[in-house]
Amino acid sequence: MNSLSRRGFLAGGLALAGAGLLAACGADRSAPSVALVSPSGPQVNAEDARRYRDGETRTFAYTATTGEVDLGGPTVSTWSYDGVVPGRELRLTSGDQVHVQVTNRLPQDTTMHWHGLDIRNDMDGVPDVTQNPIQAGGSFTYRYVVDEPGTYWYHPHIGLQFDHGLYGPLIVEDPHEPLSYDEDWTVVLDDWLDGVDGLTPEGVFAALRHCMPGMDRSTATPSAAPPMSGVTTPGTSSAPPSANAMSGMPMGGSPMPSIGSMPGSSAILMDGTSPLLGGDAGDVKYPYYLINGRVPTAPVTLTSKPGRRARIRFINAGGDTAFRVALGGHRMTVVHTDGHPINPVQADTLLIGMGERYDVLVTLADGVFPLVALAEGKNATALALVRTGSGPTPPATARPSELNGTLVGGSQVSQLTAASSATLPAHAINDDIPLRLTGSMANYSWGINGEQYNPKVPLAILTSGQRVRMTYTNTTTMWHPMHLHGHAFAVGGPNGPRKDTVMVLPGASMTCEFDTDNPGLWVTHCHNVYHENAGMMGVLAYQT
Repeated sequence: MNSLSRRGFLAGGLALAGAGLLAACGADRSAPSVALVSPSGPQVNAEDARRYRDGETRTFAYTATTGEVDLGGPTVSTWSYDGVVPGRELRLTSGDQVHVQVTNRLPQDTTMHWHGLDIRNDMDGVPDVTQNPIQAGGSFTYRYVVDEPGTYWYHPHIGLQFDHGLYGPLIVEDPHEPLSYDEDWTVVLDDWLDGVDGLTPEGVFAALRHCMPGMDRSTATPSAAPPMSGVTTPGTSSAPPSANAMSGMPMGGSPMPSIGSMPGSSAILMDGTSPLLGGDAGDVKYPYYLINGRVPTAPVTLTSKPGRRARIRFINAGGDTAFRVALGGHRMTVVHTDGHPINPVQADTLLIGMGERYDVLVTLADGVFPLVALAEGKNATALALVRTGSGPTPPATARPSELNGTLVGGSQVSQLTAASSATLPAHAINDDIPLRLTGSMANYSWGINGEQYNPKVPLAILTSGQRVRMTYTNTTTMWHPMHLHGHAFAVGGPNGPRKDTVMVLPGASMTCEFDTDNPGLWVTHCHNVYHENAGMMGVLAYQT
């Protein structure tokens, strides 16, 4: 067992220094004394040298900037990469060496994180852990090798920046692609509020922290969420709904404080519920829900022909919204989770949490069809179209019956199985890492193991060459999409689907196994950007 308790770690006197090297110098000599890997140290360099790299050297440039962006009618003043939302697709081939220069024209520091890529640690983009942030007016060039094909994405890792408009897809193609398809379509889902009626993510976060005391949804009297007629899943039902959204009276019977006058308060979600999410759907009510940066009244369109086979890559880049996705008139064959192949399964609809990705294959019918992303528990949709022939254009409010059909994803993801190429090899468990997801809506404070994020105090110490079993246990009444940097874990056991983000419902646990084969300092965190910003994040650190 290599996990160290927080108390033992502190007693050992270990502290993060700048970009990340930890040193043991405590007065309590009985406590463990461990030197930790530097993000650019020899262990990181040695592992990086083993990566598959027989592709091209690819050079790109992105500028994080402020300005107006057209969402297909509404024009908003926001932050973006080069003035477009989503940012330009970064399409690579496995084995490529990548150089991405990021220039910061924002009014604050920034970084860029490569979500899902198992790259060298000092390129991971986590400020005060793997790099110093890129200061306003400065630039930084990320250099890394991509050796795992799949569907990924990029976004900053500072504050609430990616809930502005700072995100984009990253696709790594397989030079020996085993799948056969005619179309390759990337679909980026998002919830949008920045620049609408004076809203900003920072204003909404401030309202959540100010308005929640005395109105704690986590201690309100539970009430059953409304049933979702027709939705079926391939296995057992999800955890029972916990607390409903705010009931109008806090504990003790006193009237709730008025929140209407505070900037950002209009976006607080008061009544969103979903059994698929364990009760409470989220914290934020967004004015718009987007597919590829467009509102439903101006949808993007995939134009093809009947009988052609499409690979659709779904990415949830939202800040606080799970999406239930379906293509009207079609069934989907699910082939990848978070960039990794699974044994294919059929689905009518997918439930995708923030940070998750799913790839599906669809044989296209003849006509015009709505691709709908339902904001789960929030009673709103995003829309795109698939056009292969003539026919009426579906309305912006379309909700195809497939949304209530057989569902894949969400808490049922552990029922999927990895393809043979993605299965973890047999190995004894060397280390158990229990991580309790803690906090509540009261004071809007979230954490792991009862502590808020501290980059200087790791949650656990890892040793290279071991099999780790990490268990997320949700002790809160909100659902949390938990993401791990630098590794792909197997959900539920070695044969489970390989992922880097998994939804953990209230009162439930998710067990994830991974091999410690990528040395460095890696964070795990909730990919609800507001929960992460309120403290639900921690560091897993390799020892030298």
